[in-house]
Amino acid sequence: MFSKKVILASMLWGLMFGLGANAAIANINHDSPNTQFQRMEQPLTVKAAVTAGGLALVCLEIWWFLLSKRQS
Repeated sequence: MFSKKVILASMLWGLMFGLGANAAIANINHDSPNTQFQRMEQPLTVKAAVTAGGLALVCLEIWWFLLSKRQS
């Protein structure tokens, strides 16, 4: 069984690599003449609520799988 330190360290590395990949994707040119889809800006409160909800679900999942088991 993996220790909690190893799991948390791997999650941190995944987060760092994920943020680095987003910077590379952001540099792609999106000025194509495709008019099928249009950019739609969402209010900041909606973005914050979705982000907070996602983080809450991730934390709940981590708690459920790592910390809710009784120590034997």
